[in-house]
Amino acid sequence: MTYLPRPTRARALAFRFPLFAALALALGLAAAPASAEPGAPRWHLFQHERVLGTSLELKFDAPTPVLAAAAESAALAEIDRLAKILSGYDATSEFRAWFATRDEPVRVSPELFEVLALFDTWRARTAGALDPAAEIAGRLWQEAARAQQLPTPAQLAAAAAAARQTHWRLDPVARTATHLTTAPLLLNSFAKSYILDRAATAALAAGQLRTAVVNLGGDLVVRGASAETIALADPLADAENDLPLAAISARDRAVATSGGYRRGVEIGGRWFSHLVDPRTAQPVAHVRSATVVAAHATDAGALATALCVLPEEEGLALVATAPGAECLLVLSDGRRATSPGWSSLAAPILPQLHAAVAPISPAGEGAAALWDAADELVVSFEIAAQGGGRYKRPFVAAWIEDKDGFPLRTVGLWYHGDRWLPDLRAWTRADRVRTMAEGNAIAHSISSATRSPGKYTLKWDGKDAAGQPVPRGKYTVFFEIAREHGTHQLLRREIDFAAGPQHIDFPANAELAALAFDFRRKGETR
Repeated sequence: MTYLPRPTRARALAFRFPLFAALALALGLAAAPASAEPGAPRWHLFQHERVLGTSLELKFDAPTPVLAAAAESAALAEIDRLAKILSGYDATSEFRAWFATRDEPVRVSPELFEVLALFDTWRARTAGALDPAAEIAGRLWQEAARAQQLPTPAQLAAAAAAARQTHWRLDPVARTATHLTTAPLLLNSFAKSYILDRAATAALAAGQLRTAVVNLGGDLVVRGASAETIALADPLADAENDLPLAAISARDRAVATSGGYRRGVEIGGRWFSHLVDPRTAQPVAHVRSATVVAAHATDAGALATALCVLPEEEGLALVATAPGAECLLVLSDGRRATSPGWSSLAAPILPQLHAAVAPISPAGEGAAALWDAADELVVSFEIAAQGGGRYKRPFVAAWIEDKDGFPLRTVGLWYHGDRWLPDLRAWTRADRVRTMAEGNAIAHSISSATRSPGKYTLKWDGKDAAGQPVPRGKYTVFFEIAREHGTHQLLRREIDFAAGPQHIDFPANAELAALAFDFRRKGETR
């Protein structure tokens, strides 16, 4: 995700608070001012939830807000159009209508034909590691989780045998597809990547954009004149304000990340990834995450998934067959493996900058002990869905105050338009403006394994705005959320961090389906 306000508010705050000006520029929070040199990027950001089952971020370098909005509309329209063709979840989609046929040549749209053909190509190139019938094994493991009983060897063998069948036959001359089996099929591996690329193309055409960055649930396409810095989520620390694993620079490239660290099932206290090898119907766990950079989104998506299924050496050899493709693997033992050209993509990771205020440290005899570096506060929240379709992401601020009401640290800040920032009215009080530019704001795009829509996590490591650990004791945690044409919600709780582990749940409201504060040892789960 990228949080990038427009310039007006940033310039006003820079005038009143020079510290904000310096840190905002360092963090990339301030967009190009009106007086910027010709050709300087003018970024516009649009964020949506529940798009193809995940989140969507559109970041455009456009001459005017009107053209940026036109690009947003074009991208969303293209996503909607292609979803009506390729979705396996929409009962009215073209794919579902074709799936209901059997042994009958059906003339299909160019888009559906192309995606089916891509699956054939990559199924062959991966020796069956990519297969639309992986859904068979996925359903088997979901049923096993409900029953809390592992699948039997016979069930696994039957699922693998069903996946090995030939599921369709294509006639490129007549552009027909003949559905041949009863196996459940999903086109997700390619449909998401295919739609992502087409949405970027539609946005560029409609908005006279210099650059378009489209991020669909952690997979990205960067098209146009500028390179984009993309941070790669650490599979072991993927809160929104955790430091990334690495960062890369990409221009006219697609970036895809796959991994089982966000989605899966638990059976008998054991975690099993949602990623399965369709040849065995077993979940795979030897790769924690795989990131691929390629010219085409479908290549990046296919390779990222295949790298999580294939043995390490086979996966790296496969990437070598794709011209211009590069990859980074994080293996289950913590090792990293890369393709030969990966290092050429490296970019600096945005540092955790802090406001230049005096550290708050205990002084004198009998002073309170400092925060234990092994402890953390986890703020978990789920944005409430608005209606049955996609919805715009609201604005969010989370911060910490001491017992005297002094703001110690902003742990999360989401906003993308200066005109709406005052809606976070508790956070933007004058005595807190100096905390705006703390280093937990994110100034570049994030590639990660696909996330569920609306569910996010922030962490506080017990440090103040100067990056120094605070004394253990009582602090108030604030969480503010506001939605354009919606409501404003402010929730707070004083927590005694010297009292040991604590879990606090808040009731749902118009903007939040869930909110919880967890004070715990790092790495522990409730």
